[in-house]
Amino acid sequence: MNAMQYTIESLHLENWIYPRQRRQSSQNSAKARKIDLLAPLRQWLDNIEVKNSAIAHLICKSIPSQCPFEREIKLFGHSIVKIPPMCKLNPLYNEVVGLRFRAICYLADVCGEDVSLYC
Repeated sequence: MNAMQYTIESLHLENWIYPRQRRQSSQNSAKARKIDLLAPLRQWLDNIEVKNSAIAHLICKSIPSQCPFEREIKLFGHSIVKIPPMCKLNPLYNEVVGLRFRAICYLADVCGEDVSLYC
């Protein structure tokens, strides 16, 4: 069994990512649920299948392996702007990282390439 199949079949990442949201929705089923405007985009990103090595390389190069650090812009020793970590700003961060993971798994499992370059 390759890494991609194991992850999909054995690990239910959705339960890890949204456990609190699931508990609250099951307990408060009578209450109105929040409308997630990004749900279609989340589903689309989760359903993308990587089938081409060139596209997999492009995905791995364009999506960073770690959340970029926060930045603080200073002028003459005084802090002007503080930028939070980018993963906190991107509401689709988990889906994008999942796409990168699928691309790395495709390169390693299907293409048999060395992916240590992208780690």
